[in-house]
Order: sequence, then C-alpha cells, then structure tokens
Amino acid sequence: MNTHRQYKYYDFVMAAFVAVLICSNFIGAAKQAVVTLPLFGTVTFSAGVLFFPISYIFGDILTEVYGYGRDRRAVWAGFSTLAFASLMAWVVVSLPAADSDFMREYQGHLQGVFGNAWRIAGGSMIAFWCGSFANSYVMAKMKIRSQGRFLWMRTIGSTLIGELVDSGLFYLIAFYGIWATGDVIKVAMAQYVLKTGWEIVMTPVTYRIVAFLKKTEHEDYYDTHTNFTPFSVKL
Repeated sequence: MNTHRQYKYYDFVMAAFVAVLICSNFIGAAKQAVVTLPLFGTVTFSAGVLFFPISYIFGDILTEVYGYGRDRRAVWAGFSTLAFASLMAWVVVSLPAADSDFMREYQGHLQGVFGNAWRIAGGSMIAFWCGSFANSYVMAKMKIRSQGRFLWMRTIGSTLIGELVDSGLFYLIAFYGIWATGDVIKVAMAQYVLKTGWEIVMTPVTYRIVAFLKKTEHEDYYDTHTNFTPFSVKL
C-alpha cells in the first residue's frame, strides 16, 4: 500500500462512518420501537438498529476501495470517538444538577438518554470493535479469493459474519444474567436479522458508491500482503 498517497474522498467516508456510529449509539439507542416479522412476531428493537448497519456498509466500502489498513484506521477512529463520547456522557450525567425545577426534570431526561449502564456501554464498544474487524477481514479475504468478482457476495457475506459477532457479543455482555437466556437469544437473533437485512437492501447503493470511488480515486486495493492484526493503525 502506498502510505503517502492522498485520496480525494477517504477522509469524508471515514468521517461519515464515525458520525453514523456515534449517532446510532447515542440518538437511536434510547428509542425502543416495535416491528412485526415473519417467524418472530412482534419484536421490540432499538431504533439505532435502523442506522447502525450503515457503519458496516461504510466499512465494506472502505475495505473494498482503500484496503483493510485504511478501514482499520477508521475502526480505531470510531472506537476512540465512541469511548470518549461514553466517558463524556458519564461525566455530564454524574455532575450535580443546578437546584431548579427545570434542571431536576432535565437531569432525569439526561439520565434516561445518556445514563447507560456500564455493561451496555462496554458491550457496545467491544461488540463494535470485534464485529467491524471481522467484517473487514472477511471482506478483504473474499476479494482476494474471488479475484475482485461478486461484490454483492462479499458485502453480504462479510456482514453476515461481522453482525453475528457484533450482535452475539453485545447481548451476551450487556444482558446475560439479567434477562432470561431465551430472551437474550431471541432478541439477538431478531436484531441480527434486521441488521443483515439492511445490508441486502442497500446492496445497489453500495455498488454505486464503490464504482464512483474506484473511478474517482483510481484505486481498487487488494490486501495480498497486508498484516491483518487489528492492534495497529499503520498502513
């Protein structure tokens, strides 16, 4: 990989990736919605599920166009930002509120939206980190094996693995021992179906963005000699 090469849109794609990650965790996570699914019936889910899978789409795009190394940097940027946002949320919620009727009510709203338990916050960060790297690794390896063909198979296949790791770890860390084991499995499976379904629906959009970036950036990276360790930000 040419570590000195400058790309026109890489920074924008990475910024969008981080923005979607933060918004889906801090805006969507507080809203519980319901949907009726075949086989599952009425399912309660976090509204963030509608947007969090977009981060995997950006991960696929980054890996497909720019390579695993540059997607790895985006994952670490997202993880670091999410960790800082969680710390900031904890500090803001923990600070004593001013003694007024408005602030006492406002403090309750802050607590409800940003006062996530440590298991939920920790589970979210760990699941994102592991799932994103699993997604990128599978995507890169499948590209080499397929010689760059069947993009739809790579995007969907990598997301099936990445989201499985993400959903499995998050619900295990956040709710095992609190919810009944059957409920943990049922909700995790429902979230997994919703997330991967988004990837399938968005495949035509992914194709268009990838084609545009490859043409504009003159890049179509193959991770033939890449060091796939996740514990690095080197290109």
